[in-house]
Amino acid sequence: MRFALSLGANVGDALGTLREAVAEIAALPGVVVTGVSSVYRTAPVGGVEQDDFCNLVVVGDTALPPRDLSAAVHRIEDAHGRTREVRWGPRTLDIDVLAVGDLRSDDPELILPHPRAHERAFVLVPWAEVDPAAELPGRGRVADLAGAIDAAGVRRLPGVDVQPKPGERTPADEGDRQP
Repeated sequence: MRFALSLGANVGDALGTLREAVAEIAALPGVVVTGVSSVYRTAPVGGVEQDDFCNLVVVGDTALPPRDLSAAVHRIEDAHGRTREVRWGPRTLDIDVLAVGDLRSDDPELILPHPRAHERAFVLVPWAEVDPAAELPGRGRVADLAGAIDAAGVRRLPGVDVQPKPGERTPADEGDRQP
């Protein structure tokens, strides 16, 4: 099934963290990453005073059930020191499951599609870049949604590449090595 994930970070080495997280997502069993957007600098949402975020969207195909995909990306967040002390507060890494195929779910553990994706320029702009034909179930074509939203605070960072290189190892890989 086709999936879309939104990644963001604004604590520590945000670009390095995003680079590692993309590689870790690509290394998940049952996941094939088919596209990674550019990185965008965006103002924080939610009213908490903090630094700007670096955001991107990853799309791909997965054989994983949505709950397993969500659990896997939460483990990646945890490995990068993600804490959940302040809602919409600063984060070392935030990964949201935006959509998995055309599935819909009201389960509080995983609402699909993401309930606020259609309202967030920092999600829609990179998603439309990497997968312009994508559909946000119940909302329409992502490119159309991105074109209709105020995206003034979403700025692409030119020359920043977070795509994993073939054979690139991440810090998480180091834990996989046998002594």
